[in-house]
Amino acid sequence: MGARKTKQKPAMVEPVEIPDAEHELVIERAAAIDVAKAAGKVCVRLPGKSGRRFSRVWDVPARTGAITELAEQLVKLGIDKLTVESTSDYWRIWYYLLEDAGLDVQLVNSRDVKNVPGRPKTDKLDAVWLAKLTEKGLLRPSFVPPAPIRVLRDYTRLREDLIRECTRYWQRLEKLLEDAAIKVSAVASKLDTLSTRDMVEALIAGERDPRRLADLARGRMKAKRSDLITALDGRFDDHHAELARLLLGQIDALTAQIGALSARIEQLIDAMDESDHHTGDRGGSGGAVPPATGEQTTALGPPTTTAIGVDSDTATVVEALRLTAVERLDEITGVGQRAAQTIIAEIGLDMTRFPTPEHLVSWAKLCPRTIQSGPVIRGGKTGKGNPYLKGALGEAAAAAARTDTFLGERYRRLVKRRGRLKALVAVARSILVIAWQLLSDPTARFHDLGPDYHTSRVVTERKIRNHIAHLTAMGFHVTLQPAA
Repeated sequence: MGARKTKQKPAMVEPVEIPDAEHELVIERAAAIDVAKAAGKVCVRLPGKSGRRFSRVWDVPARTGAITELAEQLVKLGIDKLTVESTSDYWRIWYYLLEDAGLDVQLVNSRDVKNVPGRPKTDKLDAVWLAKLTEKGLLRPSFVPPAPIRVLRDYTRLREDLIRECTRYWQRLEKLLEDAAIKVSAVASKLDTLSTRDMVEALIAGERDPRRLADLARGRMKAKRSDLITALDGRFDDHHAELARLLLGQIDALTAQIGALSARIEQLIDAMDESDHHTGDRGGSGGAVPPATGEQTTALGPPTTTAIGVDSDTATVVEALRLTAVERLDEITGVGQRAAQTIIAEIGLDMTRFPTPEHLVSWAKLCPRTIQSGPVIRGGKTGKGNPYLKGALGEAAAAAARTDTFLGERYRRLVKRRGRLKALVAVARSILVIAWQLLSDPTARFHDLGPDYHTSRVVTERKIRNHIAHLTAMGFHVTLQPAA
């Protein structure tokens, strides 16, 4: 008779201690506002005389005077934390005015404060529920940059919108030329070149001879004269000329506005850099921020890498202090001046709001959500995130993918097994991590690790051993001989 099998008890696992975050503290006097367009439902949670807590709810119009009076009332009540729900753009007047009054205001995402299923859905109950979540510390505040960064963000976002609108007008002009059987866009790389603009202006002025129009080509376009002659032989008439003039007028007006916004953005960023120099802080946190990872360099020590592509050796420290934040971000592969300005406008200069680069990447929604249920762990969707930041990083990643650099090689390594879109997101994530390191350490500068970074660090013996194991598993007998 065989031995009886006994069921082994699972091994004891040491419990993991997870400390509460700062926003998870229990608050004695809390308030919340359920925001709407015309008014807001205000709820305060206060301790009663009998020891039991109670709620007080009332309506406040969404007007500057009414909200200023509300701020005075909340200050008198000694409110420790005030929560505002991010409903469209209606939260802005509440957040800005209450913040100016000195109250501790936090903005929360509306999807994080949904009411308990099965309960009635009213503005009053929503305000009470929001206040109860606030006092229990169950809400995670959203990132709201300081006022100077918000001003810069307004300019950069409007510039991005105008650039997109200008692109739409160029597309409309291309459709108009196609309707007139003018195929210049099939020869020229794009319509907004000087040569193409001169040809369109000549068409509007009444010139119809394709040879004379082709003679307006400049630079490298002159070599395509024969193709231009056939492409410019169409049926461009007076109504096409009138519509083309209107479209070019819109394009010129938008271009002028974009130029004015770019000049203003440069002034705002220069003012921020001068302010940081006066306070001795380029990171915006009241003092020089040490490198986030790695060792700090000494005056005579060797160069130390604090992150991927970031150097903070003695030689680069002096040079980095002379550069602005935009100039240092501009050194990242794929990141131009406009993208650097957008990154600063969206995440700010103070990286203490994001304790680690992983926090910033998670906030930007450039990493998949981790979904674990029992032994199964899978990645969820990344989420929408900040569209302006993701757009700038996506363009920078697409530009970096075409270069012979570390980021370009990273894209080519990932695209083989993960696909183009996921590889671009991975490169965008790397760019954002580098930007966090540069903004956290004002003395650091970007240093490209080179396209052979991974291959040069592969152990040759391990690689040989793996290849031999694969061939042996396939039934081959391997004998190695050194090359002559």
